[in-house]
Amino acid sequence: METRRLELLVELSRLGSMREVADVLGTTTSTVSQQIAVLAREMGTPLIEPAGRRVRLTPAGRRLAEHAVTILAAVQAAQLDLGPEAEPSGTLRVAGFATAVRAYLLPVVTGLTTTHPRVRVLVREHEPAEALQLLATDQVDVALVYDYNLAPVATDPALHSTPLWTARWGLGVPAGETARDMATLQVFAHFRDHDWIGNSRNTADEDVIRTLAAMAGFTPRITHQADSLDLVQDMIVAGLGVGLLPLGYTIHAGVRFLPLTGPDVELRAYAVTRHGRLRWPPLALVTGLLQRASH
Repeated sequence: METRRLELLVELSRLGSMREVADVLGTTTSTVSQQIAVLAREMGTPLIEPAGRRVRLTPAGRRLAEHAVTILAAVQAAQLDLGPEAEPSGTLRVAGFATAVRAYLLPVVTGLTTTHPRVRVLVREHEPAEALQLLATDQVDVALVYDYNLAPVATDPALHSTPLWTARWGLGVPAGETARDMATLQVFAHFRDHDWIGNSRNTADEDVIRTLAAMAGFTPRITHQADSLDLVQDMIVAGLGVGLLPLGYTIHAGVRFLPLTGPDVELRAYAVTRHGRLRWPPLALVTGLLQRASH
């Protein structure tokens, strides 16, 4: 049932005249008559009957009009609750990579318990490709993802990306390595004969490694993969290879961090949603809080 037809029925029950209903709602008498007839067909029972030169509601019509008052009130309440100016309320489903969840999302969730207790956030830890797939199948409302300046992800026109933060990355190597501070391509060339460690759940790291290695004139041997940055460092200490690490991350004993400059390697984080959904107050609230926490 269309709520517009229910509105016509409620007005008819109140005014008793299709002409008066048409005047009040700014339409024509024939339109009112046609829409009431459609509603009657949908319900499978007559809703009005002649009463002299006017019409009146049948018992079924009066009963439906009573329901319609409740239905229309509920629709209005939903519009007020979901409008952009409404107090945020509801369950927000978020999928994001571990660093985004740990460093940015969890503090936001903790703060919401005091500032917006009617907003509940469900958290799922996933790498970008996994999170975007969940967003595409409407299993989450927002995906926290990342790419690199040297390995950008193609923009999907159906999605809206809100930039959050950026982070510089470097190369983690065994502490005993003698490499001095050098430009990025020189660093890569220095380690051309080493094994390289990639990410087991996302291809972005490998894309950056292959891009820079190609610029340095070699093809890297990416022989190991790990999703955990701590495990990547353990593998470096064990002599399994070298791998990308973020600037500012706690470096393990036995690992040396080499900054990558010229070209820089920069991770870029985003909150991705479907177009048009940022009008929903809980989603707009959390996205805004993540932006503020990122700067």
